[in-house]
Amino acid sequence: MSNTSGLHDHLGYWLRRLSDEVHSRFEAELGRHDVTVSQWGVMISVFHGHDTTKAVAAHMDIDPGAVSRLVDRLAAKDLVRREPDPASRRTVRLLLTDAGRALVPVLAEIADRNDAHYFGSLDAAQRRQLEEWIRHLVGAAHPAAPHHTP
Repeated sequence: MSNTSGLHDHLGYWLRRLSDEVHSRFEAELGRHDVTVSQWGVMISVFHGHDTTKAVAAHMDIDPGAVSRLVDRLAAKDLVRREPDPASRRTVRLLLTDAGRALVPVLAEIADRNDAHYFGSLDAAQRRQLEEWIRHLVGAAHPAAPHHTP
């Protein structure tokens, strides 16, 4: 036998497994409301005041083109709408529709339950520490990446 490390010796393997499980369960729950995890990201971002494609993209750390496509899908579901900004002809504001505004708290509860399912065995200090470690590792791997705060 060699000294070559195995699959289960790699922290990246376990992080991917956990991420896949958290994501899959969340995606299935959101699917009951015809919303994907990415669409949820847009909706909750708009709900919390990120009201342009550029602002949502920066908040989610994804390409503005991807946000635009997600907004197209959400608009087709009558959950988000685009509106011209009266202060700037070049800016288009993203707004939740009445249906979108009503759905966000329902989806937020699903997100909270999903987090509790996977991370509820951690006390508040452990959870904070885990989040700090993950943010640190992401920052160390991508020093130019924004460090988002909740």
